[in-house]
Amino acid sequence: MPEVTIPKEQWTGRVREITLGATAAEGGTRSHTVTIGGASTLPFLHFEGEIPNPPRIAIEVRDRRPEEWPAPLLNAWGDVVNDPAEWAKAATERGADLILLQLTAPTGGNGASPTPDDARAVVRRVLEATGLPLLVFGPGQAELDNELLVAVAEEAKGERLVLGVCEEKNYRTIVAAALAHGHLVDSRTPMDVNLAKQLIILIHDMGLPLDRIIMDPTTAAVGYGVEYGYSVMERLRLAALQSDTMTQSPMLVTPGEEAWRSKEARAGEGVPPAWGDWEERAVLWEALTAITLVHAGADVLVMRHPEAVRRVRRMIERLMAGEPVPG
Repeated sequence: MPEVTIPKEQWTGRVREITLGATAAEGGTRSHTVTIGGASTLPFLHFEGEIPNPPRIAIEVRDRRPEEWPAPLLNAWGDVVNDPAEWAKAATERGADLILLQLTAPTGGNGASPTPDDARAVVRRVLEATGLPLLVFGPGQAELDNELLVAVAEEAKGERLVLGVCEEKNYRTIVAAALAHGHLVDSRTPMDVNLAKQLIILIHDMGLPLDRIIMDPTTAAVGYGVEYGYSVMERLRLAALQSDTMTQSPMLVTPGEEAWRSKEARAGEGVPPAWGDWEERAVLWEALTAITLVHAGADVLVMRHPEAVRRVRRMIERLMAGEPVPG
């Protein structure tokens, strides 16, 4: 038979490599750093370019017990959800590459909002409980985010945290704190290529180096618009490989949050029997969402359920090794 020549794209750009965390020699306390990005081809096309760093998994840890989480998710972690330091330690043992500490505000008027001192204390405890690099996200309320993340940045000076989330309406204070204390930021925009690029430009214009900005293009769960998020991520990656500097940041996505607020992951009773076992269905929803986003070019996956983490990690290992993945 005649030899078949596989056509190859000749890309001129690559995704920027970014290192999270800092060891003692670098002014921090992490046991090791984690580097993301660096690809010079589309996901897992090893024959076409380099993929020096695998997608990484961050496990989400809350600063307080997340009462709104469905039972299968809370049960998977047990009592550690009552203590963020113990939770971070358990997440480290159950396959996390990174820890994302999510600061939360009470809902429905129940309880007091966290103070800057509270944020300092919980970040210090989590840093002492694990040697993994840390991401810290605010509650999503502009003024509160600013107060808490400035305190976090000061408390963890030199650790190369990822502070988030920076949005167009609320990025200046967070970026200033990152600049002052040696941290990185998460740049989040709605699912739109131009908006994602524009916010990177605005953050960089404040003086933050591009190798300290992670792009967060927002996503959705399987069945809830993941195909649109996939399309946006794919276009961002193509632009990066075509040497568009402002789209070359590694991408972070949140399949855990998105999957576990879908009705398929939350509904345990009163659903069609064909939906099957609640926990298995929910774990699959998170794992399939994460797997889809890995193929779209995600460099960091923020996940929740340890079994979903295990399944996605195994898939990433096989894809990085060039092995076939079972259908």
